[in-house]
Amino acid sequence: MPARALEVAAPAPEQFFNAHLSSLEFTARVLALAEDPGTPLVARLRFLAIVSTNLDQFFMVDVGALKHEVAAGVRDRSPDGLTPAEELDAIAIRVHPLVARQYRAFRDLPAHAIRIRDWSGLEPEERASLDRRFAEEVAALLTPKALTRAPGHPFPHAGDRQLSLAVTLRDEAGGPVHFASVELPAALPRFLPLAGGGVIPLEAVVRAKLATLFPGREVVEAHAFRVTRAGDIQLDDLATASFLQAVAEEVRRRPLGPVVRLEVERSMPPALRDLLQRELRFEESDLQSALGPSDVYEAPPPGLVDLGALGELAAADGQRGSDYPHLVASDPFAGARSVFDALDRGDVLVHHPYDSFAASVERFIDEAADDPGVAAIKLTLYRPGGPSAIGDALRRAAAAGKDVSVFVELKARFDEQLNIGWAQSLEAAGIHVVTGLATLKTHAKIALVVRRSDGGRHTRRYAHVGSGNYNPDTARMYTDLGLFTADSAIAEDLHRLFNELTGSSRPPQAEFRRLLVAPTNMLDRFLAMIAREADHARAGRNGRIRAKLNGLADATVIRALYRASQAGVAIDLVVRGICMLRPGVPGLSERIRVVSLLGRFLEHGRIYHFANAGAPEYYIGSADWRPRNLRRRVEVITPVQDPAARERLSHIVDRELSDPMAWSLETDGSYSRMADGPGRGARESTTRERASAPQP
Repeated sequence: MPARALEVAAPAPEQFFNAHLSSLEFTARVLALAEDPGTPLVARLRFLAIVSTNLDQFFMVDVGALKHEVAAGVRDRSPDGLTPAEELDAIAIRVHPLVARQYRAFRDLPAHAIRIRDWSGLEPEERASLDRRFAEEVAALLTPKALTRAPGHPFPHAGDRQLSLAVTLRDEAGGPVHFASVELPAALPRFLPLAGGGVIPLEAVVRAKLATLFPGREVVEAHAFRVTRAGDIQLDDLATASFLQAVAEEVRRRPLGPVVRLEVERSMPPALRDLLQRELRFEESDLQSALGPSDVYEAPPPGLVDLGALGELAAADGQRGSDYPHLVASDPFAGARSVFDALDRGDVLVHHPYDSFAASVERFIDEAADDPGVAAIKLTLYRPGGPSAIGDALRRAAAAGKDVSVFVELKARFDEQLNIGWAQSLEAAGIHVVTGLATLKTHAKIALVVRRSDGGRHTRRYAHVGSGNYNPDTARMYTDLGLFTADSAIAEDLHRLFNELTGSSRPPQAEFRRLLVAPTNMLDRFLAMIAREADHARAGRNGRIRAKLNGLADATVIRALYRASQAGVAIDLVVRGICMLRPGVPGLSERIRVVSLLGRFLEHGRIYHFANAGAPEYYIGSADWRPRNLRRRVEVITPVQDPAARERLSHIVDRELSDPMAWSLETDGSYSRMADGPGRGARESTTRERASAPQP
């Protein structure tokens, strides 16, 4: 058959799923875990909270960007054929029933899982205890604000994702009503424990004590509400004199973004609801918001606005035996005198959290800091979190006179302020800190150690390339992969990349022999490997592609996969979140299978496998097949050559593709569980199978 007959025609909307709606389907699968009676109770609370935090970020980023495009008159169509306005309509149609389903799942939790009480049902001694706590800890943090535009009273600013009470008041019995708001302090816990068992929401306590904030006035009623504001920051990178100052300024402006969602108690009366919507559309800053009726979301009785706070209860109840069993991580360098000695013998692949982050990544940086033979340490930081052992080791290395260079990405969304703190702290310790490229995010997770031995006669470089952040907290919650290696070609490529990151403000320009580096060569290399599998299939050599990734949304890659499928390549994909590829379409993608795996840990590792007619290639790293990873970020994917490491990667992918608890993506965009009923998920089975799994 002529090659051109196998080509996919010009992209048609029916070949793609919508990226925003696919993101919502991921959140729906998280919700399914909260609904599943086989999920431990504490984990069900945690998954309900994750649904809310996922939706928060979705509205701040996705909906905020779409509303900005609508306001700017943009009518460009997405790959699936929708304009921004049509996408917003489709999102509202999907989110409203999703939120209703979330509240049903909350209501249907077993009675012993959570007991939320109201003021009216408290015993006198419980009320007295809360009265004292309100007076001592809460009252001083509350500021009543009139909801009016009377002289001297501008309409109060509603804080982003801050829970507030909208209060209806009268100056005297039978008089006209007035409105006010009281924002609940974010510094206080959302739920307060009670002596008689259970908890009471903070807003219920404040509601009961409103008379102390409005003396001489009648408090008619009070209802909780919460606004979400667009949260992406915009930088004029090339015109910025101080990149750090520019990011800090944009972070300060984030709470002033336009409102994109209003959450209210269902019991809030129409007059009060209309007042909030009207005033939020046109705030004192004259910043016009596209807030519409479909952007208002109701919390049904008992009216608990923002279920994200359930994460507090999950954390507090984590010792009651109703969570996942404790995971004992392996030590991948057990018995090794040092990490460097182990790497002199061969590569080491780690799979967190099953392999200890402290005993591998932290040990690598820690030994580099203290080893007198180490001359230089180079590292990228994307979401390092709070203070950590890695930060301490870097400072110790600098104090010892080592050459330490750290690239801190300031534009890591919603972690900007933390990363600014890291940059300033490391720089104060004498470390050379680079805080961003002008036009790209640096998302690569890479480290390089330069070490001299034999009295300085030999120099060798040791590298780490991973998918996860150098963050001990997320290393316990995310599954990630990392490769430790002393391979000279990989180390040389990394050294070239670090030289460009620290020595230039431009995107990387160097040639890389072994690494796939975005935006330099990664997309072209992936497309070439996909095309090679298609060539093998056409020649009867059983082309095959397997990949595990977080998201698949690059139209160019998707079209290449379609062409490979048409050529006869068997393609198996484990895609945790967004997937715009439509599998199983006759004549287009019938040889492509997509599954999604969710559970105890957040799947964050990336694995790419190309069969290559019996000469297989395996890759891991930080990049997904999404436009942002391939075109707008600095990313690194490394080949994996060690036979045992390759076998382990193959084992991971095979196990996840066959997991009965995985979800299968259907041709119509729906997801179905691969097997009904209780089962043992891949991550839960991993802890039991460690002894038999191939080891690095």
